Amino acid sequence: MDHRNQVQMLLQIQQLSIVATELNLFLDTHPNDQQALNMFNQVHNDLLKAVRNYEKIYGPMLNYGYSPAVQNRWKWIDSPWPWEIKY
Repeated sequence: MDHRNQVQMLLQIQQLSIVATELNLFLDTHPNDQQALNMFNQVHNDLLKAVRNYEKIYGPMLNYGYSPAVQNRWKWIDSPWPWEIKY
C-alpha cells in the first residue's frame, strides 16, 4: 500500500473535520445563516465520503467504523491504527 496516499487521505479527513467543527460552532450562534448551513452540509458530505473511502482501503478509523457485509473478520485490530501513522 502507498503510505503517502494514506497520509494524504488522513490529512484531508482532518482538514474537513476542522472545517465542519468550525462551521458547526458558527451555526450554533448564527442558526439562520443559509450560506453557512450550505457550506456545512457540503463539508459534512465531503467528510463522510472521505472517511468512507479511507475505510474501504485502509480499514476502520474507529472501532465502530466501516464494516462491509463481505468481511468475515474483525479488521479493527489490523495495524497501523490511524494515530500510529508517522506523518
